[in-house]
Amino acid sequence: MSTAQTLVLGAIAGFTIFIGLPLGRVRRSNPAVSAALSAIATGVLLFLLWDVLVHGVEPVEEAMDRAVEGGGSWGRFAGLSLLLAGGFAAGLMSLGYYERWAGRRRVSKLVGPGAAAVDEFTARSALARLSPGRRLALLIAVGIGVHNFGEGLAIGQSAAKGATSLALALIIGFALHNTTEGFGIVGPMGGESERPSWRFLAVLGLIGGGPTFLGTVVGQAWVNDAVSVALFAVAAGSILFVVQELFAVNRKLGMPLLVLWMTFAGLVLGFATDFVLEAVGG
Repeated sequence: MSTAQTLVLGAIAGFTIFIGLPLGRVRRSNPAVSAALSAIATGVLLFLLWDVLVHGVEPVEEAMDRAVEGGGSWGRFAGLSLLLAGGFAAGLMSLGYYERWAGRRRVSKLVGPGAAAVDEFTARSALARLSPGRRLALLIAVGIGVHNFGEGLAIGQSAAKGATSLALALIIGFALHNTTEGFGIVGPMGGESERPSWRFLAVLGLIGGGPTFLGTVVGQAWVNDAVSVALFAVAAGSILFVVQELFAVNRKLGMPLLVLWMTFAGLVLGFATDFVLEAVGG
């Protein structure tokens, strides 16, 4: 498989995420539908959290096994462990601090009759002006994008090594994954009265799916275990933050039994696409 073919297929694998995004434009007056979509998004992201952690921890465990057997370095194990912990903390806490900053930008202390709000005179960032549902959707897209960059590295590395069948299997599997991830991104916007614009959905798709292509490009030329561990760790931390935010959204929507069933359905959907990937990869 040529480099051009690999890059084209890597782009296809990433941009299947757009398949699920138009669901964000569907009007949902029924609260049960909004709760179901939000819960499915939670289930899909719970699967992704598990998937990302497995990929991030695996090189660290391998380094430890080599050190125990005498064929590796404890220093390498310690370094990868620090990258895993530091990346996870960076992904989790950076979004937490961003949320606190955005919250302060949205709330003015001088709102009332006869008084002009400070927010009316200060330029606020586009991110701070987003509704809660759109902001959460953007955070989900960022977390998924970091995760998909790691998947792109796997595609590019396999193709560079001449493992064409494995590269094709990864492309098929990741394409299926990204389709479900599109549903996960738009889930938090289900309870909002105003529909997101096509432009906003396109931006979400580029953020979430574009890194698969970029990772394929990088993986063709260069791959490093330390970089992979750091990327997967950052993705895991950011996904965990989003999951706990979605749990809060789901509680506000009520319908706890429906939410539980749909969260379970999202988990099943995530694992089903993973099993397809494993089956195709042999």
